[in-house]
Amino acid sequence: MVVVYGIPNCDTVKKARVWLDQHGVAYAFHDYKKAGIDKARLEGWVAEHGWQTILNRAGTTFRALPDADKADLDPARAVALMLAQPSMIKRPVLDLGDRTLVGFKTELYAAALT
Repeated sequence: MVVVYGIPNCDTVKKARVWLDQHGVAYAFHDYKKAGIDKARLEGWVAEHGWQTILNRAGTTFRALPDADKADLDPARAVALMLAQPSMIKRPVLDLGDRTLVGFKTELYAAALT
């Protein structure tokens, strides 16, 4: 089954869930603000896409960090930041089982799911 990882009040997650519903795609929703995210899964996403894609540096949570926390990022430091504050994970992450999609683009969802 497809799993959508994200935060329910995120506009992009809402758009992705509406698209999935409209296209009859069954999915489970994982709220990583409430349920957290395990380190191994997060490291897998970073290995698949790169920490630069998974870490949401445009969000208010990241921008509010002290400059020292934002400097000299590498995969391990980025994962540690995202584990401490899951709202820094780009969303949604769509787990298709054999791969993941990060963010929401209708054309990517259509290609993967229809």
